[in-house]
Amino acid sequence: MNNTLIISQTKKWILDVVVGCNFCPFAIREVKKESIYFEVIAGTNVIALKALSAALVKMDTEEEIETMFLLLPQNFESFSEYLKLVHGAELLIKKAGYEGIYQVASFHPAYIFADSNENDAANYTNRSPYPMLHILREESLSRAIDSYPDTSQIPEKNAAYARQKGLAYMLRLRTACMERAQ
Repeated sequence: MNNTLIISQTKKWILDVVVGCNFCPFAIREVKKESIYFEVIAGTNVIALKALSAALVKMDTEEEIETMFLLLPQNFESFSEYLKLVHGAELLIKKAGYEGIYQVASFHPAYIFADSNENDAANYTNRSPYPMLHILREESLSRAIDSYPDTSQIPEKNAAYARQKGLAYMLRLRTACMERAQ
């Protein structure tokens, strides 16, 4: 699979699912500004963490990048293995002195919330086309949260929306993103 297609499918998912379902009310601004950077990483935990380290440096030097997606189409199909990578990413951010500057959000095709089961439509709020690490600037996130009413209710509203739409709908919506995107 080629990187251009992977990025195109991910962009379609961001537009159709993340923005289209309003799962992240802050995403549309960055989509319009084209301040999102995408990189496809092929490899193991070690390679992915090296790529994350390089991504943090890139975000330090390129302030026009507001948020970054490291897309991991290989070697992270298992959700439990992916969660080990997320844990490693969080440790790397802390050890590298980036705690409070950047944070990682996690998305995976088989995402399951801890208090959920596999067939809960609410899992689709974090089910992406590919495993990925989403790097966010904490300062920007704090400003966005401060300007948005009642952000603490976003996860509950997202879960309620996904459940109201139903499992079949949410699955179709994400699957449509995997069709050959333009």
